Amino acid sequence: MFEKLATYAALLTKWQRAINLVGPRTIGDVWRRHMLDSAQLYPLLPDRAATLVDLGSGAGFPGLVLAMMGVPDVHLVESDHRKAAFLTHVSRETKTNVTVHARRIETMPPMVADVITARALAPLPKLLGLAERFVGPDSVCLFLKGQDVDSELTETTKSMNMEVERMPSLTAPSATILRLRGLIDRG
Repeated sequence: MFEKLATYAALLTKWQRAINLVGPRTIGDVWRRHMLDSAQLYPLLPDRAATLVDLGSGAGFPGLVLAMMGVPDVHLVESDHRKAAFLTHVSRETKTNVTVHARRIETMPPMVADVITARALAPLPKLLGLAERFVGPDSVCLFLKGQDVDSELTETTKSMNMEVERMPSLTAPSATILRLRGLIDRG
């Protein structure tokens, strides 16, 4: 697994020169800021989680890292065709089996996933609207959120019932990992 991650990091650095894959200030801290930030979700996955959908995959965080760690059926959804090409290239170079969907989330056919992930994509109410087409009765959402998590949760719970677990991020003191289950839209 480490060899795959090292190849991924090298490709990210190389491609970053042509495509803005990650924030320019974070490229020098790839291992902590991106790899560890993604990998910290692995122990939070439900037992026997097989299908994972990563929304707005961008450079592949966290979905591609989780695939390299052993999640068997990972779907990376990225509308930017250049970023999708990067994801395809990394998966090929590292021999990591993922499905890259180069399209907008809203155009994806519905499918039930065991886990839905997203990192720095949208505020929680919008994010749950995007995730809705992938949520089944036993699905878990793992979302990496920033300092606005409290207001996002307050806004979301006005229209949805859900079980919420909050965990501190290992990589940023102001970040939170949300694990959401039992999503019920009251609207």
